[in-house]
Amino acid sequence: MQETAVTPQQPDRRSSAGLTRRGLLGTATAAGIAAAVVPTRALAADNTVTDTTTPAAVTVGASDARYLDLTSRGYNARFVAAPDSIRLVHTTAQVVSVVQEAVDAGKRIGVRGGGHCLDSLVDDPDVRILVDMSEMDAVHYDPARRAFLVEGGATLGHVYRTLYLEWGVSLPGGTCPTVGVGGHVTGGGYGAMCRQYGAVVDHLYAVEVVVVDASGTARAVVATREADDPHRDLWWAHTGGGGGTFGIVTRYWFRAPDATGTDPSTLLPRPPKTLLKSTVAIKWTDLTEAAFTALIANHGTWHARNSVAGSSYDSLHSVLILYNRVQGSLVLNTQIDGTRSDASALLDAYVAAVTGGIGVPYTDARSSWPWLKTTLKDPYDTGLYNRTKSKGAYLRQGWSAAQAKTLYGYLSDATYDGHAGILLYSYGGKVNTVSPTATALAQRDSVLKANFTTYWPDAAQDDRHVAWMRALYRDLYADTGGVPVPNDTNDGSYINYPDTDLTDPAWNTSGVPWQTLYFKGNLAKLQRVKATWDPGNVFHHKLSVTAS
Repeated sequence: MQETAVTPQQPDRRSSAGLTRRGLLGTATAAGIAAAVVPTRALAADNTVTDTTTPAAVTVGASDARYLDLTSRGYNARFVAAPDSIRLVHTTAQVVSVVQEAVDAGKRIGVRGGGHCLDSLVDDPDVRILVDMSEMDAVHYDPARRAFLVEGGATLGHVYRTLYLEWGVSLPGGTCPTVGVGGHVTGGGYGAMCRQYGAVVDHLYAVEVVVVDASGTARAVVATREADDPHRDLWWAHTGGGGGTFGIVTRYWFRAPDATGTDPSTLLPRPPKTLLKSTVAIKWTDLTEAAFTALIANHGTWHARNSVAGSSYDSLHSVLILYNRVQGSLVLNTQIDGTRSDASALLDAYVAAVTGGIGVPYTDARSSWPWLKTTLKDPYDTGLYNRTKSKGAYLRQGWSAAQAKTLYGYLSDATYDGHAGILLYSYGGKVNTVSPTATALAQRDSVLKANFTTYWPDAAQDDRHVAWMRALYRDLYADTGGVPVPNDTNDGSYINYPDTDLTDPAWNTSGVPWQTLYFKGNLAKLQRVKATWDPGNVFHHKLSVTAS
């Protein structure tokens, strides 16, 4: 299927259930916001609502009471946006209009979906117009494309709930329900079902993207994964090239790569009815360096041996959380398809393999939960500890004994009072059956994914905590220039765990460019796509793909 460019005047279709909230927003007027044009709407035969005029986006200026809420939506309180205005958009046409205004005025533009960016990519002080996508959150089935349409401002939890309750399906996306689909998908996306079904981008059928051509004209283009689509390279770039680089994605369509037919309930993965869960905890007061090292070794060895697609463990998802001493314990959280007759035995064997021979006591709490209830719980609410520094890495095998010793030294330090957590997520399986060039997501033979985090509540302590995390990461990867350079054991880093330190030669002494760490062999193609679709570099941030 070939798709043509979408003009700004194209009618926008949405369910009537979303009309009231958005219609009210569209008519609001107050100090600091522009009065919106009220659209004329007609109810079509299929019960969708069509806009026959194009309303303006809601503009919130610095004098408006809502400005503070909208600029502090970010997950990391270290960074707070300060644009001239925030634009709450509701349609693709509005996004085109706002982008055109920004281009004409020469103003830097940024885009926010869920607000979970961990570094200063969106909340950059140079951004003058911030496009807030949060009101564009529709989820429905599109029979014309035999795919599920998800607007760019939807959060993962909203998508999971709607897809599951309406059609019994879901996406193999992330485990934090408040993450925005926009950045998550464009960065590659992974989660609890990826070992069984692949990465979320493996299910991405099409994107609608607002781009700006060489003449400075903004327009919306739909690009699909169809081999004969002349815009296919634009779709490809959004399967792991990172958000905010090529344009603004207003709509996504999802369909499993091997799906056939027209029954929506068969076009995406079906989650298990229940999940069997285990929480293993090991107290720091019982932990020794030898036990810590054995735990790391066991965990890495198990994943190196059990990450082949189609194994009995393909529905297993776990995260080993290496908390620091001040938090009391290390935790291994695991879940597996609870409908399997051997689920309990598989979970027993997994826990035994990871904890075997460590020589210290641990607790193991088991429970069974409905899939949706588990999936909609937010395990990442850090409360007042809302300032953070994060880093990432892909692992082709577990960390060495020397690396475990380094981690133990940092995490066991009783004088460090930040809330640190080095999270090792299960990976591999079906993800690794896809060619590294089939999508922009280049890491296709790793077995674990690491997220390095530390949190603290006091802005006055920023420098100390950031320095601690930088030093830990540098020392952990000392043999490869302070960063996870792709080799037999490392496979670079994950763009959705953005880390601007990788661009700094003071912290990246490897000689390997930061873009290679994220995109590996796909970088050259991403640069060509950037040059084609964003020749004026309208969409950019500190970790966006450069044209050359």
